[in-house]
Amino acid sequence: MLQVLNPATEEVVATVPAATPADVDAAVARATTAQRGWAAAAPADRARLLRRFAAVVDDHVEELARLEVREAGHTIGNARWEAGNVRDLLDFAAGGVERLNGRQIPVAGGLDITILEPLGVVGVIAPWNFPMPIAAWALAPALAAGNAVILKPAETTPLTALRLAELAREAGLPDGLLQVLPGEGAVTGNALVEHPGIAKIVFTGSTRVGKSIMAKCADQVKRVTLELGGKSPNLVFADADIEAAAAAAPMSFLDNSGQDCCARTRILVQRSVYDRFLELLTPAVEEIVVGDPSDERTQMGPLISRAQLERVRAYVPESLPGIRGKAPEGPGFWFPPTVLTEVAEDAPCAVEEVFGPVAVVLPFDDEADAVRLANATEYGLSGSIWTRDVGRALRVSRAVRAGNLSVNSHSSVRYWTPFGGYKQSGLGRELGPDALTAFTETKNVFISTESTEA
Repeated sequence: MLQVLNPATEEVVATVPAATPADVDAAVARATTAQRGWAAAAPADRARLLRRFAAVVDDHVEELARLEVREAGHTIGNARWEAGNVRDLLDFAAGGVERLNGRQIPVAGGLDITILEPLGVVGVIAPWNFPMPIAAWALAPALAAGNAVILKPAETTPLTALRLAELAREAGLPDGLLQVLPGEGAVTGNALVEHPGIAKIVFTGSTRVGKSIMAKCADQVKRVTLELGGKSPNLVFADADIEAAAAAAPMSFLDNSGQDCCARTRILVQRSVYDRFLELLTPAVEEIVVGDPSDERTQMGPLISRAQLERVRAYVPESLPGIRGKAPEGPGFWFPPTVLTEVAEDAPCAVEEVFGPVAVVLPFDDEADAVRLANATEYGLSGSIWTRDVGRALRVSRAVRAGNLSVNSHSSVRYWTPFGGYKQSGLGRELGPDALTAFTETKNVFISTESTEA
């Protein structure tokens, strides 16, 4: 059994049976049968059912959000957005079902066409930091492309995934098409990865685990999409709107208590405005409201677990100078908003993913120095560039090795634009106009038009 704790109170809110390898075998058999019928259905019928699924989710947004608050400690505002994002992803994917087109390629002596066919059964291993939307990033396009999906949620956050599977059945999706198997990564997750009936694995989580999954998939030449770690830069140039940049900086790394691969935890500020930026940043960080995630006024909730709290603490010795906000005392996995101001460029907290409400501020001299610092990490997921110079914005965007960049903004994710990382941040792209094709095989068919008459 898996115990699900409320991170804000440490109370047990549910116990959930953990799936065994035998359960995975049975789920794959059910999914394989369901997928054949689903793939054979008319595209319009698949699209209609996915839209109905989206509508049912929309009817239960508040319920799903409250469940997310209890199991993940997300603020209620964030949780409502997450549930709504699941709805939007299903609607967007449904719109692609009837537009999953092949091509006609000019050839001599005949007609050549390509057909996009579903892979079969897709295994999705979702993380605990955004349990609902990141699961939907994969399951929505996979289903739309004609596949079945087996979803393994994180051990700490299985409740919303289980509820989504119930809502899918309520919407009329065929039995076995979307199944949720809670369990431990080393048992249930490993069984999914190694199962020969699974055509593709989509994993979001740590780089260490992602490498292990990739190695296991290689043995079967199994397709894999990996969305892994990040250590994203927030570059602030002297010509930027410094007031706006400082006001926006706190929630760029404190949203979801810093448990976000896109968190801008490396704040790089041009030396000539460094002191002014810190003057503005200090009250902005200190005023962040940390507390009960079900309270509408709360901006930041707890960390997910005791283990994550200890991990974050290890990166932040009390002796390090910086800006520190406030956090509740007593039960719950609380850590205050923290900005470290005097650390070496290569300090662990400056180059490793802390995955908590901790950022560092480092000065740079010029554009070349800013790019050097931005790229001085093994990750390349996201980042922000603050400048009024359009030419600089474009130059730096081309020079920073990251998959998702924003200028004068911290927005990284839209369901209708591609998302993914460079370097150790992952492999493949999710979301956007090509999301469905990532769950298909391309079949090429040549039809000869040469006469066979004597």
